[in-house]
Amino acid sequence: MPPGELVRARIRVRGLVQGVFFRATMKEVADQLGVSGWVRNLPDGSVEAVVEGERQRVEELIKWAHRGPPAARVEAVEVEWEPYKGEFKGFKIKYY
Repeated sequence: MPPGELVRARIRVRGLVQGVFFRATMKEVADQLGVSGWVRNLPDGSVEAVVEGERQRVEELIKWAHRGPPAARVEAVEVEWEPYKGEFKGFKIKYY
């Protein structure tokens, strides 16, 4: 696949991932990587994100999600690849 290929991924992170600055830190990492999308907490205690950008950069964010911030205890990361849509400007934290 071409190095600059644009992709979209839906990421679900399970474990101790709420109340540990997971969303805020993911936004910082996403901004540093130059990917766009959003992240939010879900009622079941997990975190969901939709991310778009160059494949290598999106994969870096997914790699980071397996660790998370220092206080997080990541148990599982699920990734669904979706067709790139180019619908986001920047990376946001979504609230209910």
